[in-house]
Amino acid sequence: MELSMMLDYSGDPRRAADEAAALEAAGLDAVWVAEAWGFDSPTIMGYLAARTERMRIGSAILNVYSRTPALIAQTAAGLDAMSGGRAMLGLGASGPQVVEGWHGKPYDKPIGRTRETVELCRRIWRRETIDHHGITDMPLPPAKGGRHGKPLKMLTRPVRPSVPVYVASLGPANVAMTAEIADGWLPTLFLPEKADAVWGGPLAEGAARRAPELGPLQVVAGGLLAIGEDAAAVRELARPQIALYVGGMGAAGKNFYNDLAVAYGYEEEARKIQELYLSGRKRDAAAAVPDEFCELMTLCGPAGYVRERVEAFRAAGVTMLNVTPVGPEPARLIETVKSWL
Repeated sequence: MELSMMLDYSGDPRRAADEAAALEAAGLDAVWVAEAWGFDSPTIMGYLAARTERMRIGSAILNVYSRTPALIAQTAAGLDAMSGGRAMLGLGASGPQVVEGWHGKPYDKPIGRTRETVELCRRIWRRETIDHHGITDMPLPPAKGGRHGKPLKMLTRPVRPSVPVYVASLGPANVAMTAEIADGWLPTLFLPEKADAVWGGPLAEGAARRAPELGPLQVVAGGLLAIGEDAAAVRELARPQIALYVGGMGAAGKNFYNDLAVAYGYEEEARKIQELYLSGRKRDAAAAVPDEFCELMTLCGPAGYVRERVEAFRAAGVTMLNVTPVGPEPARLIETVKSWL
């Protein structure tokens, strides 16, 4: 099992990147950079490439609507070149609120778009001449307004013939597609003790169609990390995040994370969290998050207990433990957990 962390993008991105780079010496294997509707992630990833030597750098996530497949492939290849072959491409459909509200694009065909983007990226990295017509047309045909386009191949030569592609997915069909075509999976709100009941079937379905040359599916999941006799209290910091996702990421009936909480068995709690959050009562929504949800999604407590949580994630199939260290000594936390992996 490897160890990674999610970059904190809520504050000063340069300071956060510097702090993440400093953890390379403590044993951190990778860092993931979110984008949402804040700073773009490729700029920050390029800065991290210059500040680090060993750790891998991934997007988590680039959505498949706001950039063309060709631009996504170029971005990943550029980062891979600047980092000396350390890039990871995290992709996903994001959600209707971000895609339609921020990017002004219709939220249609999320699974088909993701599949097509992965296929085109891999073809582009192999420097194939692209003549593709599906959701995306390359080149644009005359019937859609094209006049001068012709099939092209990537001008520069990528450092590697393929950049590892990780897909963020939650729904059964999307998870099955991820297990079929992606190098890795980026689930959100991952509870190791409940994951198999929710995703075991779709993962097996996709794995049955998976090409052998892809190797085993890599799984990236984890949560807040704090070690100490009083560290269990840090779990409380997970409440606002869970409430945001379960309650605020979409309208009623159109929230993938709320659906996931229901699938985990928190049906009544998920309904209450969403009602409170959408009515503006965010603190009450956070307070309504079940204690068990906070505990299973985090790694907070005495050393022996945290080590048990690490093993729970490993037993659930996690191959890269993605943590957010909390406390004054993040390097010590990373070193400790790394020694257990």
